[in-house]
Amino acid sequence: MRLALLGLIGQVGCLTLAIIVAALIAGLWLDSRFDTRPLFTLILVLGSIPVTLFLMLRLVLSAAPRLQIDAGPTSKAAPEEERDREERATD
Repeated sequence: MRLALLGLIGQVGCLTLAIIVAALIAGLWLDSRFDTRPLFTLILVLGSIPVTLFLMLRLVLSAAPRLQIDAGPTSKAAPEEERDREERATD
């Protein structure tokens, strides 16, 4: 489960970085084309924030069922060991 969670965190980080860098590059290019330096860069970078949040939420919600399935039971002890522990606790 830890590897799946780390993979999900890595995907979210890469997705965030890719979207913000793409918005920054597109904004700088548009600003150089129309000679409107920081206007398009600011608009696109600030506009990328809600897009990033939406895509992160979709990614996490789509991965959540897989993470819950991978988690399995919380106790890894065999049933016999659990019974022995319960008997010792009542003695």
